[in-house]
Amino acid sequence: MSLNDIFKSNFIENVTSVSILDMAIALVLAFGLGMFIFLVYKKTYSGVMYSASFGTTLIALTMITTVVILAVTSNVVLSLGMVGALSIVRFRTAIKEPLDIAFLFWSIAVGIVLAAGMIPLAVVGSVIIGVILLVFVNRKACKNPYIVVVRCDDHDSETKAKTFLDGKTERCVVKSKTAQKGSVELNMEIRLKDDNTDFINTLADMEGVSSAVLVSYNGDYMG
Repeated sequence: MSLNDIFKSNFIENVTSVSILDMAIALVLAFGLGMFIFLVYKKTYSGVMYSASFGTTLIALTMITTVVILAVTSNVVLSLGMVGALSIVRFRTAIKEPLDIAFLFWSIAVGIVLAAGMIPLAVVGSVIIGVILLVFVNRKACKNPYIVVVRCDDHDSETKAKTFLDGKTERCVVKSKTAQKGSVELNMEIRLKDDNTDFINTLADMEGVSSAVLVSYNGDYMG
């Protein structure tokens, strides 16, 4: 065995398996599309607390996926080892917003498509997905639902409060009722006729009503 055979390594041979130009183009496009995904995420976010780190993660995830797929496509043996290595990775971070899952898969998909050389598909597909998300996520309902929490002293004040809300709102439905000695609490979903919420002040001043709270509601309670 000669000295050259000892230092001969597939690692050195793989250095030129992906050209510098291909890597540069793929990473620049991945960064650009990752930024686009991040901006769409920022514009469409409607949760309680915005996470800037998650937006940065979308950019990094797009670029990391591109690098991984470039390596996989250049070597079949490496692709098998990569699958085995990634199969042991476990992510424990909880996804708080359902829409965040779509952005994660979007970033991964863009990285895979870019590394596969399908640049038009990655660019056009991202633009179409971004426009659809901007249109549908930011679309406001013509009549936003609200939750009214009313605490009354007795049954008579409860009836007066319910009648008052029926007249001031377009729709009023009792969602839950809690009755205790000397106190009745109602949770009602309402639809406003307009943007005026002064009626809640009048409701709170009614005789027998100890408190009245108006909460914006879209499926989750928002503080």
